Amino acid sequence: MKLYQLVFKDILRRKKRVLYAALGIVIAAMTVVGILTIANAGQQKIYAQLEKYGANLNVLPAISSVDAALGNLNMGSLAVGDNYIQESVLPQVRQIADGMIKEALDIKDPGNIATIAPKLYVNTKVNGTSLLAVGIDPKEERSIKTWWEISKGKWLEKPDDAVIGSQVAQLLHLDVGDKIVLNNNEVTVAGILDDTGSGDDYQVFVPLPALQAAFDKQGVISSIDVRALCNGCPVENIAAGINNSIPGVRALAVKQVAATEMGMVDKMSKFMLALAGITLVIGAFGVVNTMMTSVHERIKDIGIMRAVGASRNQIIKVFIYESVLIGIIGGLMGYMAGTLIAYGTAPLVFEGAAVTLKLWYLPLSLLMSIIVAIASAAYPAYRATTIKVSDSFRAL
Repeated sequence: MKLYQLVFKDILRRKKRVLYAALGIVIAAMTVVGILTIANAGQQKIYAQLEKYGANLNVLPAISSVDAALGNLNMGSLAVGDNYIQESVLPQVRQIADGMIKEALDIKDPGNIATIAPKLYVNTKVNGTSLLAVGIDPKEERSIKTWWEISKGKWLEKPDDAVIGSQVAQLLHLDVGDKIVLNNNEVTVAGILDDTGSGDDYQVFVPLPALQAAFDKQGVISSIDVRALCNGCPVENIAAGINNSIPGVRALAVKQVAATEMGMVDKMSKFMLALAGITLVIGAFGVVNTMMTSVHERIKDIGIMRAVGASRNQIIKVFIYESVLIGIIGGLMGYMAGTLIAYGTAPLVFEGAAVTLKLWYLPLSLLMSIIVAIASAAYPAYRATTIKVSDSFRAL
């Protein structure tokens, strides 16, 4: 009879003891898989929430100030530089942002990664009231400001459509379908924004080409918002790349938003992994305790094996084979239990979080469980090799 067959028969004879040994591994694997699955669902939920912060990189005209003086008399400061950015720099901004993100994250997909939203701001009057008209790219702006809701009407679809802030609609008594004249160019109110609690409530939004044509601002924009939301996106490096490569602009990383995006997820993941590591250690002690008990219970069997010529290596292999089987059982059951717990717990920890089944956690769970089981069996296996034939007679 081969050694692994002997081990298998012995395990069938001692099912309860083996299952008890596997229980510690099951709990450890369950905790690790559950925590990783919940953490993944939490990351996706946090990313969705963090999108409400808007852009994390702003590109503005490179305007500087110089002090004006007449003799010893300070005349104040003068702004030097253009108040607009040439629209032709947009492809360069796209190339730099996408290029750095793809390089940092090793992305091969040739498609666009970052959201690039140009804006043109113009002070004007509507029905005798001064307000700010904003020219935007409808698709990109909606991707930047995901929290915007249309309370009435619809989003910008036609070149002469306009979406107005809630306060503009209230103060000027405007409704969907009404006409607005912007510097002798007429646009139609297509939708009204829900309250945002920001300056957007007091602005009028129209497609960028329409505002450029109305105020003879073709080819220029006021600013560019860049949204590079991903775990590891080099936001500050992108800003430096734009500043070094494109003259006449000044790119600023919104550090608070970038730090929140990176830091919150990283801290949560580290905490979860630390908790999983503690659980693994506890599970390993459980296996060691069970294996040591098994050694004491099998003194007679081990002594007989030594009496018939079994070597120390063969005794060790008996415990290694047994620990591998315990690891496989614990890894499989732990993966299933951890996944089920994640499905029930994640929506409670992160309200509304959707759990995604991660199949690659299964081999991870198996590998981790087998390694922990083998490591836990090392000392009991060594103790088993020290048992003498005479010890087996005292166990009778």
